Amino acid sequence: MQLIASLSRAEKRHFRAFVKRNQAQEADILFLQLFDELEASGRYDEEVVLKRIEGLRKKQLSNIKGHLYKQLLISLRLLHGKRDPEIQLREQIAHARILYTKGLYKQSLDVLEKAKREALKSESELVALEIAQFEKLIEAQHITRGIESRAEELARQCTQLVNNLAATDKFANLAIQMYSYYLKHGLVTDEEQLRAVENLFSPGLTNAKFEHLNFWGQVHHCQAHYWYHHIRQEFPLCYRHTQRLIDLYAANPDMIERKPDLYLRALHNHLSNLFNMWRHDHYAEALALLLDLPNTYQPKYDFNTESLFQQYRFTHLIMLYFLEGRFSDGLKVVPELTQIIDEDRYHWDDYRNIIFHYRIACLYLGSGDPETAIDYLNRIINKRSPDYRSDIQAYARILSLICHFELGNVKLVEYQVKSVYRFLAKVEHLQETQQVIFKFLRRIPRIKEEDLRDEFIKLKEQYDTVAQNPFERRPTLYLDISSWLESKIQGVAVEDVIRKKFLG
Repeated sequence: MQLIASLSRAEKRHFRAFVKRNQAQEADILFLQLFDELEASGRYDEEVVLKRIEGLRKKQLSNIKGHLYKQLLISLRLLHGKRDPEIQLREQIAHARILYTKGLYKQSLDVLEKAKREALKSESELVALEIAQFEKLIEAQHITRGIESRAEELARQCTQLVNNLAATDKFANLAIQMYSYYLKHGLVTDEEQLRAVENLFSPGLTNAKFEHLNFWGQVHHCQAHYWYHHIRQEFPLCYRHTQRLIDLYAANPDMIERKPDLYLRALHNHLSNLFNMWRHDHYAEALALLLDLPNTYQPKYDFNTESLFQQYRFTHLIMLYFLEGRFSDGLKVVPELTQIIDEDRYHWDDYRNIIFHYRIACLYLGSGDPETAIDYLNRIINKRSPDYRSDIQAYARILSLICHFELGNVKLVEYQVKSVYRFLAKVEHLQETQQVIFKFLRRIPRIKEEDLRDEFIKLKEQYDTVAQNPFERRPTLYLDISSWLESKIQGVAVEDVIRKKFLG
């Protein structure tokens, strides 16, 4: 059902034409009737399907669904194959294998040679290795040309490809390991975690020099080092690798056209790091590159790329409003974003949605609407024990306490402080900055109204001192508590404080 829902009008039209070309009578095609029924209703209900499709029996349904799924994929491959170089390469390999089985070895080798040149040109070295191995099979069994020199050439080529792939795979594995660690633990909080990340990262390194890696090896090299330094909060070192990756794509624009989704991820990481460094000047420049991508590379713009583009577009537009202190202006993107999430238009996972809900909550709190912020925070807090980004779950609870304080729910704050404290201790996110805030919130019922401003001044001095510790910077990346405290001291909106800092 999800596959049918994801089809565009052109894809549906092509599928019907494809079926009519390959079937005798349209009325007898049960899988096409099933397609029409699911496409019209927008949902799968077995009882309804059996009633509406005449001649379809329950025991047939499983096979009909499987056949429909297969035919849809074949139709999509035929439609999009000309725009995807890897699909074209696979088709050429299939053609070469057919020629080989027919005994047409010379013709098979000619097709393979042409496909290998294309594979090497597009840095598809795994496909190139598969082709070279097939060439060796043919050369080993059949005398086709100068076998001795040809054998040496193929052996040398395969060895080179294997070495390139091994170096690329090493950094690809390292990048995914670092990203997996980040999803589970977030950023480091102490020296012990710092060493743990280093011990995880160092054994995965290779002696291969950056300039000797192929294009994808260089991409994975940059990604692995980005995640390593990001987790360790070494943002200037992150910048070295994200900018290097952007420059790499700029020098190879054909790779952007071939894989715009990977280029989008590179831009996303670059923008996220610029946000962490509060580099608004470079941020606006990189954001313009991201927003212009659909116009620049429209021929390669598929559903997957569209999904990533929308995800990153909303992420970095919101972060731009954070940087500039324009929280109220940022609310204009919320209706469209929440509609996309509620409709599950792009099949974003829970992790992405949690991050968006947190950022939306920050927008509402920053614009002076803590009540609506709580609604979005509750979507995170009420999730049933997800095993990723426990740091975001921790910040959501802290932000919720602040929102209730803003609403004057003093008793509720006093009650929730204890449960939040226990949660943070359980997930090991109880930092000194958080303890400072908790101690203050716990004392709120005993602080007189006229003494509140002086208490905020003391709290800010204490908080800013503790936040000098590199490991205590982390909460400020998601929630600028220092600016919130400054707003309480000055008696102005937190949005005005952050906006003033930006303009200054």
